Amino acid sequence: MNKREAWRLASEQLIKAGKIDGRFEAELLLRSALGESRARFFATLDEVIDEAALAQFRAWIEARLEGRPLQHLLGRQEFMGLQFKVTPDVLVPRPDTEIAVEVVLELIKEVQEPLVVDLATGSGAIAVAVAYHAPQAQVWATDISAAALAVAQQNAKANGVAERVTFLEGSWAEPLLAQGRRYHCVVSNPPYIPTDDIAQLAIEVQREPRLALDGGPDGLDCYRALIPQAWELLLPGGHLVLEVGQGQADAVAMLLQQQGFSDPTIHPDLAGIPRVVAAQRPRI
Repeated sequence: MNKREAWRLASEQLIKAGKIDGRFEAELLLRSALGESRARFFATLDEVIDEAALAQFRAWIEARLEGRPLQHLLGRQEFMGLQFKVTPDVLVPRPDTEIAVEVVLELIKEVQEPLVVDLATGSGAIAVAVAYHAPQAQVWATDISAAALAVAQQNAKANGVAERVTFLEGSWAEPLLAQGRRYHCVVSNPPYIPTDDIAQLAIEVQREPRLALDGGPDGLDCYRALIPQAWELLLPGGHLVLEVGQGQADAVAMLLQQQGFSDPTIHPDLAGIPRVVAAQRPRI
């Protein structure tokens, strides 16, 4: 079977199964099985596929039809212009989370040698992207999952920032609170899906770590846990930046104000949905 035919058949299967980007997904998986660039792939569509590559491609298509996330099959995802390794142990980095990184970068741009903390780092996407795009920054990142931290450390090394990102295992800010240091900015993309809503998510999302999805009955449990800890971590005048779920921005802003944070600001994602809430610990 040649590339053109394999691509066509797989595209039809994926589209029939409801994958609206099935043609593009089939292309990505076939190119990955072949180890080819896009230019090489399209220049040689009539070439016959060797049996090993065809078997890998068919296995990936079957897994995709069963709901395995495309990024887990490819083993990678782009985020903030960087490539990140992803595995079933971590949440797949999403474009919405880039808003949180952009807010952090704006808040620290005038700070000399800013100290930044990423709570519940997962793949390390936020921590690594901040360190990469703010070369003057030192970043600390925590996660309760040792498996997730192993992936995050690989991503820091692959993107050339391992010397400026320190990873610590533990719940939220607990590993850092014991050290007594204060920071200019704390950021987090915590689990925020209400427990009962998880069963309604796309099957691909349900295949991601539940620990990274489940935000408790109303989706706000993690904010209630991390906001007081973040307060203790921050220098006077420091900022807390939080990604939030749809419809949660006002509730999270209220939690921040109840803690003592001032001037909460809400930042929309590319679809116009309030996605990030930032607030400042008062200087006095």
